[in-house]
Amino acid sequence: MKPTRVVDHRADRSWAENAVRLIEADARRSADTHLLRVELPAWSRWTDRSGSEVGVDLYLKDESTHLTGSLKHRLARSLFLYAICNGWVTEGTTVIEASSGSTAVSEAYFANLIGVPFIAVMTSNTSPSKSALIEREGGRCHFVERPGDVYGEALRLEAELGGHFIDQFTMAERATDWRGNNNIAESIFAQMAEEDHPVPTWIVVGAGTGGTSATLGRYLRYRRHPTWLAVVDPENSVFLPAYETSDGSLTSEIGSRIEGIGRPRVEPSFISQVIDRMIGVPDEASIATARCVSNRLGRRVGASTGTNMWGALQLVSEMAAARHAGSVVTLLCDSGDRYGNTYFDDDWLATQGFDLTEATAVIEEFFANGHWTAALTTS
Repeated sequence: MKPTRVVDHRADRSWAENAVRLIEADARRSADTHLLRVELPAWSRWTDRSGSEVGVDLYLKDESTHLTGSLKHRLARSLFLYAICNGWVTEGTTVIEASSGSTAVSEAYFANLIGVPFIAVMTSNTSPSKSALIEREGGRCHFVERPGDVYGEALRLEAELGGHFIDQFTMAERATDWRGNNNIAESIFAQMAEEDHPVPTWIVVGAGTGGTSATLGRYLRYRRHPTWLAVVDPENSVFLPAYETSDGSLTSEIGSRIEGIGRPRVEPSFISQVIDRMIGVPDEASIATARCVSNRLGRRVGASTGTNMWGALQLVSEMAAARHAGSVVTLLCDSGDRYGNTYFDDDWLATQGFDLTEATAVIEEFFANGHWTAALTTS
C-alpha cells in the first residue's frame, strides 16, 4: 500500500490570525468618523399644521478623519480582511492594486500594518504628490504609459511575483459586510439616532468602485428603512448612462476629472438595482460646490464631496419646496488639501477650461432662498 500523503498548511492559519488581529486592533484604536450638521438658512424651516416647527436637515459624514484621510480607509480594511480570510494573502504575499488614488494610499497603510509588500500600478503622468502619499505609507509605485494598461499590468505582476491583485473594482461590493459590522451604513444610522429625523429621507453618495452605494442600498433594504439612495455621477462617467439604459457594457474613452468617482466602464461592484435615483453632476458644479462647502466648513474638501453636496442640495430644495420635513445625509470623502494645485488653483482651472460662474450662481441662489435653478447638464 502506498503511504498516505499529507500536506499541512496550519502555519498559514497562524499568520492569518495575527494579521486579522492587527487590523481589528487598529480599527478599535480608531474612533468612528464624525457626522457634521450643515447649517441651512431660515427657509429650510416652517410651521406644520399642528403649529410645530419642522424642516429639512443636512448632514455630512466626515470620512476624511480616517487615519489615511479618506472614505477609502473603510474599503481597504474590508479588502484586506476579505483577502486574508480567503487565504489569498499570506505571509510575504505581495499585494497589488491598479490605483493611484485614495484606495492605494489606504491599502499601502494596511499592507505595511501586516508586514506585506504593496505595489500600486498607475500611469506615468500621475502627480508626484499622489505617489508620495502611497510611498509614505510604505507602498511602491509601478508606472505604465497608458491608462488602459493598469489592469493588465497588475495581473502580470500578480503572476510574476506570485502576489495577489486585490482589485478594488471587483471586490468592493463583496468584501464589505453590508448587513452591519460597523459598516458606513450602520454607522450613519447609529449617529443619527437622536436627531430630529433619525431615519434619513435620502442618502447621497458618488460611485467609484460602486462598493459604498452597494453597501448602503443593501443595508437600507435589509433593515427595511424608508430611505432613498441617490447616486451622483460626474461627467464622462458611464454609471449614469448604464443606469438609465440598463446597459452594463457601456464604456467611455474619456475618464472622469473628479478624482475618486466616475468610471469609463461599469465596474463589477456597481450594483444598479439598489439605487433609487441617479443625478448627473457637471464638473464645474462639483468644483464650485467643493469650494462653497470648504468656505462654510472652514476647511477644504475634495471635489467628490462637491459632487455629493450638489446632489444633496438639490434634494434639500425639492423637500423644502414640497414641505416634506426630513433629513439628507451625504459624505465628506476626503480633504481638499490634496487638491491645492488643481481644484483650488484658479490658474489650473483656467487651463482646464473650467468656468465656475454659472454653478456658483446656482449655489448662491440655493442658500439665499432655497430655489434650485440648475439648468446645467452633464455631457
